[in-house]
Amino acid sequence: MSVAGPIARAAEAVAAADALLIGAGAGMGVDSGLPDFRGREGFWNAYPPYAKLGLDFAQLASPHWFRRDPALAWGFYGHRLGLYRSTVPHEGFQILRRLAGRMNHGEFAYTSNVDGQFQRAGFPADRIHEVHGAIGLMQCLDDCGVGIFRAGGVAVEIDPGTMRAVGGLPTCPDCGSLARPNILMFGDGGWDPSVSDAQAGRLRAWLEAIVEADARLVIVECGAGTAVPTVRRFCERLLAIPGATLVRINPREPEGPAGTISIATGALEAMRSINSHIENHRH
Repeated sequence: MSVAGPIARAAEAVAAADALLIGAGAGMGVDSGLPDFRGREGFWNAYPPYAKLGLDFAQLASPHWFRRDPALAWGFYGHRLGLYRSTVPHEGFQILRRLAGRMNHGEFAYTSNVDGQFQRAGFPADRIHEVHGAIGLMQCLDDCGVGIFRAGGVAVEIDPGTMRAVGGLPTCPDCGSLARPNILMFGDGGWDPSVSDAQAGRLRAWLEAIVEADARLVIVECGAGTAVPTVRRFCERLLAIPGATLVRINPREPEGPAGTISIATGALEAMRSINSHIENHRH
């Protein structure tokens, strides 16, 4: 099926909107060169040493490794910290920023990604909700009361053959205990949600202002699948706002509730097409 129809409808919705909510899942980073962890095979193709151990993403993204095997835990998260720091956000981020800049209420990003790519792309920090936390922030594993602190200059040396950390591991600046990323992991009862909760409060206030102003909201959801449906569910709930439109960009799972504009491509291709359509029809 041709995507020309959905692209045109999406362009019209974006051009007419007063506010932009960007929903971003793991697929948002693929066009920046970040690995696609879809399924065990996708994860193991990106990280062969974990295939030898028989550990998949969900098994590794567990807080118990920080106590049971800290070198394994920080090998996994330390590698990701370095990878995300060195990744340049793709052009789609800048297109979204420019489009939002023309809207009275601007933009807010709601993301399940922990990679900090929205900040790196120049989005205002007070207009981002990282619902699962962020790899650029850390917390004390022993919860000594220090709160959340920045990873800053922390760098973890990784043995590429084993994907294990070698040398010193990140520690709490207050008590000296092992530090962990401020990320919500699987089966995680120790995550400190205070930063994410504050972000959620700002997002609620922004949405309330949109409703109060009777503003037109467009939701552009990029790369959010059904395996971890946090972003999809949130974006669908926003359709309760009168006049809201959902544009769902996903190469494999673009379907949505009635009225959804479904675009079955990657985020970058879709944003380039939407932007070109808007520019070509600008008077």
